[in-house]
Amino acid sequence: MGVVHKRQSGSPEWQWGDVPVFTYNSNQATKQVLIGREDGANNFEVRCFNIPPRGFSSLDEHPHDHGVMILKGRTRVMLGDRFEELEAGDVVYIPGMERHQFENLTDEVMSFLCIIPPKPVQPEK
Repeated sequence: MGVVHKRQSGSPEWQWGDVPVFTYNSNQATKQVLIGREDGANNFEVRCFNIPPRGFSSLDEHPHDHGVMILKGRTRVMLGDRFEELEAGDVVYIPGMERHQFENLTDEVMSFLCIIPPKPVQPEK
């Protein structure tokens, strides 16, 4: 059965009231898993990240691909050894094992959607 999560109205950030918000790095960036295994999606995850003013996402390098769409703000993305500036509406593909990081270039929260394959299920111990 399908699942609907409605965006929190009046929120200056992109947030969904019925989806848990996780702080995911040391500069208070947040993540919400909008669609994932808990919703019945076994083949992908849709996540929303909010990066604080002048903040950064984690510096990451993973085996899985990423598809990213900037929802709000301007960002500089590191893709391996190169940097690109992006704004709301721009999209970027990040292949597996490419080092990447997003830097918020503004004095407001920057938001982006990130679509990835599902993370492997961890066996219970």
